[in-house]
Amino acid sequence: MAELNVFKGDAFGVISLTAAINQTPEGQRSPDALDMLFEEEGITTTAVFIERDNDGLALVPAAERGAPADVTTGSQRDKIPFQTIHLPTRAVIRADEVQGIRAFGSETELEGVQTLVDKRLMKMQARLTATNRFHRASLLGGKIFDANGTRVLLDIHARFGITQDSVAFALATAGTKVQNKIKDAKRKAEDVIGDSGIITGWVGFCGRNWFDAFTAHQVTEKAFDRYNDGQFLRDDPRMDGFRFQDVLWKEFYGKVGDINFIDPDIAYLVPIVQGLFITNYAPADYMETVNTTGVPFYASQELMRHNKGVDMEAQSNPLNLCTKPKAVIKLTL
Repeated sequence: MAELNVFKGDAFGVISLTAAINQTPEGQRSPDALDMLFEEEGITTTAVFIERDNDGLALVPAAERGAPADVTTGSQRDKIPFQTIHLPTRAVIRADEVQGIRAFGSETELEGVQTLVDKRLMKMQARLTATNRFHRASLLGGKIFDANGTRVLLDIHARFGITQDSVAFALATAGTKVQNKIKDAKRKAEDVIGDSGIITGWVGFCGRNWFDAFTAHQVTEKAFDRYNDGQFLRDDPRMDGFRFQDVLWKEFYGKVGDINFIDPDIAYLVPIVQGLFITNYAPADYMETVNTTGVPFYASQELMRHNKGVDMEAQSNPLNLCTKPKAVIKLTL
């Protein structure tokens, strides 16, 4: 019969538990369509600075030979600081849970306790993963929200001093030139990216209502009426998406409780550009992790008072950012 003394071994220290929680669990899934856009990297600090270059190219005016030349000014750059977001969660393993573990077959007491701990870590990791993905989804609209869906943790538009561009698609109007609406949205994003990166593709992340109105519009239906002998009209394109005007349109649905990951009536057109979306992970606030490179998840444990059980903590310290937030175009019904 196992006892709480087993937790005093190295197998349950910060380093070992952190390694365990960073293993990808099987069978877990939350909306992950945005993950492909984010470049992840660990950092050794709790703050990130994004350098903003306010310079823009300007044409050089012609002048008479010998006349004063037009002045080219120096670079006007500033650094905008962002703080990583601390996400801790706790769990408790009671003494009765541990002491009720009996060795069975070749399983040792340590292996039995390890299985119990792994299950608890998996649940904690799933919550942290879902929260991080909720942050990424809400970032499309320029604001990262807390777990209640209303408290703003980061307003990236306010920090950059910009407003988000939008295009009204008028999908309730039969005569709407949907192709022109898409081109309009693309051009707004292209103007922002300019020569700072190469757009390798486009993705449209759509709320449920917007996606239904878009796919039901007569222009979209006609475009796919003969596609693969009507396959578009027979199949359900929500999960895998479909291509229209060189954009991969996907329904993006995520919900925890009554909190939607994105507004059902909104879609976002996103250019695929290297370095546009980044995620930095700061180290945990443990003595063992000071000045180390951050990883996505951390875990630790300590005995409760009176030896009644083990108090476990898991945490993540991410910062999800869009380095050119004005390049994400909001699409309304």
